[in-house]
Amino acid sequence: MHVHVYHADGEAKFWLEPTVEVAANYGLNATRLNDAIRIVEEHLDEIRSAWAEHFPGGSH
Repeated sequence: MHVHVYHADGEAKFWLEPTVEVAANYGLNATRLNDAIRIVEEHLDEIRSAWAEHFPGGSH
């Protein structure tokens, strides 16, 4: 299970399980990356619910 985060300065991919972890970073500086991590963690339950709704058969 993962999520992509986009910003005008770049983008990043985060694994969501077992914990939020940066999978890839394309151009985000440390401040932007840390902001993205915080936002993903704050909305983790919502993101997981949306993932389960979009992929009802499992964690693609």
